[in-house]
Amino acid sequence: MRRTAALILIGNEILSGRTRDDNIQFLATRLGELGIPLREIRVIPDVRETIILTVTELRAKFDEVFTTGGIGPTHDDITAPCVAEAFGVPWEFHPATYDMLKAQFGEDFNAARQRMAKLPRGATPIPNPVSRAPGFSIGNVHVMAGVPRIMRAMFDELAPSLTPGSPVQSRTWYTTNLFEGTIADGLEAIQNTYPQLDLGSYPFHRDDGRRGVALVAKGQDQDALTQAAQAIYTLLKEKGGAPVEGEPPP
Repeated sequence: MRRTAALILIGNEILSGRTRDDNIQFLATRLGELGIPLREIRVIPDVRETIILTVTELRAKFDEVFTTGGIGPTHDDITAPCVAEAFGVPWEFHPATYDMLKAQFGEDFNAARQRMAKLPRGATPIPNPVSRAPGFSIGNVHVMAGVPRIMRAMFDELAPSLTPGSPVQSRTWYTTNLFEGTIADGLEAIQNTYPQLDLGSYPFHRDDGRRGVALVAKGQDQDALTQAAQAIYTLLKEKGGAPVEGEPPP
């Protein structure tokens, strides 16, 4: 079964360069393992209209949509109410979450922290074993923290509930005596033959002078992947290369 995912990174601090995002590689890898490959990534600001429009667009286009960022206690943490608006439901206190956070913070459970106990009506909390304040899922949208350590913990809690697809697998060949321009036409022909796969060309240049190119075929159709890998090997041989399977050594 083929399934797809999208990721929305929400936060002015990412767009300004103040914060480096460390979540993309983790989510792309984990989702690939689950057979729900990441097909699109959007980086958007903390702007109500942008969040609502982006969530609405992507949840109709992909099987699963993940968001990171904007679910804390401060005024610019507006992801949760915007997702509620995108689904046309109220953003309101979730009783079990309210009680849990109240027990966590005690007398320090002020109005700002109480915001983290509000979820879109009908949402299911995503547990947060690191700092307790949960993310949530509503429909096919999964809202998680932007802090990498917390996001990863939330995803680990969420992953067992996701419907997996066919695992994404890959095959790689590299050679040190050919370059992209030499094999571009042949690689395009292979891609056209196997449109269900993602084919990529990745040149490398090592400090000791070794140069070459790695060709990668990736996808969920095992038979097509095997055939495309053989075609890549044949292409490299025909062009005078000495193909080696696997990633080029560092």
